[in-house]
Amino acid sequence: QVQLVESGGGLASAGGSLRLSCAVSGSIFDFTSMGWYRQAPGKQRELVATITSGGTDYADSVKGRFTISRDFAKNTVYLQMNFLKPEDTAVYYCRGRGRLGHDYWGQGTQVTVSS
Repeated sequence: QVQLVESGGGLASAGGSLRLSCAVSGSIFDFTSMGWYRQAPGKQRELVATITSGGTDYADSVKGRFTISRDFAKNTVYLQMNFLKPEDTAVYYCRGRGRLGHDYWGQGTQVTVSS
């Protein structure tokens, strides 16, 4: 069974950086796309960044600050987050879309940015 496990969350100061990791059991070749989403308290889950064979895409709110990447050898997807803002505080989830269209989700990792 495919599992996605996030790590790297924690507490950061505004202007600081964190790097999230999403380790995939199996191969990330099994996914047509990988993405990071986040959900703040009282808000809906929103797309942060995606990566496919065609490239990357970002929410306007994180463009120029966050970078999504993947390491096929390690079966891991990363989200480098720089110049963090308090409004980036949320639970961050990793999502993999399988070749038949099914979405797999991780359990989430908390990111808290203090002002």
